[in-house]
Amino acid sequence: MKQLTDLEYLKLNRNQAFWYKLKLFFFAVPQLFLSFGKSILLFFKKIGLYFKDETKDLIYTFSKGNFAVKLSFFVFGFGSFFYGQIMRGILFLLFEVVFFTYMLLPSGGIYWLSKCNWFQTGKTVGNVHGRYEYDPLYDTEVWVSGDDSVKVLLYGLLSVIFIIAFIYTWRLQIKQCRICMEITESGKKVKSGKDDLKSLLDDQFHKTLLSLPLAGILIFTVLPIIYMVLIAFTSYDANHDGYSNLFSWVGLEHFNQLFNFGKGGVGLAFGEILSWTLMWAFFATFTNYFLGMFVAIMINKKGIKFKKVWRTVLVLTIAIPQFVSLLYVSRLFNSTGIIGKMLIEWGMLPDSLLETKRSLWENPTTAKILLVLVNVWIGIPHMMLMATGILMNIPDDLYESSKIDGANVFKQYTKITLPYMIFVTGPYLLTSFVGNLNNFNVIYLLTNGNPLNTDVGTAGGVSVGHTDLLITWLHRMTLGSSDTQYYMASVVGIMVFLVVAVLSLIIYNVIPSTKNEEDYR
Repeated sequence: MKQLTDLEYLKLNRNQAFWYKLKLFFFAVPQLFLSFGKSILLFFKKIGLYFKDETKDLIYTFSKGNFAVKLSFFVFGFGSFFYGQIMRGILFLLFEVVFFTYMLLPSGGIYWLSKCNWFQTGKTVGNVHGRYEYDPLYDTEVWVSGDDSVKVLLYGLLSVIFIIAFIYTWRLQIKQCRICMEITESGKKVKSGKDDLKSLLDDQFHKTLLSLPLAGILIFTVLPIIYMVLIAFTSYDANHDGYSNLFSWVGLEHFNQLFNFGKGGVGLAFGEILSWTLMWAFFATFTNYFLGMFVAIMINKKGIKFKKVWRTVLVLTIAIPQFVSLLYVSRLFNSTGIIGKMLIEWGMLPDSLLETKRSLWENPTTAKILLVLVNVWIGIPHMMLMATGILMNIPDDLYESSKIDGANVFKQYTKITLPYMIFVTGPYLLTSFVGNLNNFNVIYLLTNGNPLNTDVGTAGGVSVGHTDLLITWLHRMTLGSSDTQYYMASVVGIMVFLVVAVLSLIIYNVIPSTKNEEDYR
């Protein structure tokens, strides 16, 4: 499709401009998938080139390096000791000693790796099964513990990460030894341990500060995600808990279940819940955003009295814990609650509910609408407080000059207030949307995912609710039923991660805060 120039686009009327943008969007979709495929191929190509260049560099380093460089291929830190960098040498050598000690211990890394039986379909994670054996001392059968699959998989994963860290450190110390050789040959002085310490507290201080947060991200975020992905390829559930009964590798079996769209299949339930989750996130985010902004504008308007009182009243909803307020609101709309009884007596409920005197929570449509309305009640104060501070920073001169030019209140809002707000609060909108995708509290405390969706049936033995989000469905799979399915929860968790990651990347690249950073400076 031919793209118009800026001058040609400005000549279009409103309807023509709309249809032009719509055509651009639909023509851009295939191009988006094509560019995505190309980026994946380019990514793997870069990885291949990286390993090729690293291999060439290692061969060149070993062939051209002196004896200190050659020995550093086998003894960590030898080159650092040779060039007077004692502190680096001690750290590198200590790492090598710790690594080989851990890997070669009777219950060390090699032991755990051998028990994992990595991705061998049908093989258990762990080799020794727990069993009951006769104990003549107590004259009864006693439980003799075997391997614990959960523990075996965790220690196996940690051992793999330790091996990757070993390879990276090995490569790093070789590269540093070569750099020291080149510096010495050029007649310059190599940095001492004292210089390294000064550097970490001066020009490299950012690395020192970031080391602890980075370690926290790797341990508490990356490691659990990798572990979750591995669980998706196993049979870990209530019947295979890894202790009394070892779980095994099952390959892509659970992913095949996810795309089973028949009744009772996981695919149908996943599609239903995903569509409602996206709808919920959209309405929950933008109703709070625009209504909270509207309330802030009204309170900040000149002539409004008791501004502090109105703000205090709204903030009270934040002060009360959601565990208390949401459970109370849930009871209010029950058939036995105050509001629920009134709606039944006044005949203001749908006929299907009036006949059986049931509450709004027991109808899928009314339950979803009520969820959005209650979320507005608890979400507006947050946005109101944020918008109040931002609105105070918009120069009054902009409004005064626009008023002189003949702009009405609506024009001022669309051309001044809203663009400024979206620019400043763009990252907040993104985090709010992602947060609502995983908004467990509101759904669980108000409806617990109910009413049950009988059309879908039980997906893999787990019931599905009309108001379930993906996060509450995960709760049903793991803690909400006796037939816990940790493997399917991991599969769904992977899909949630992909959905959130893709949407976050798209929104992040669309919001003005990242596209036009210089506009409001």
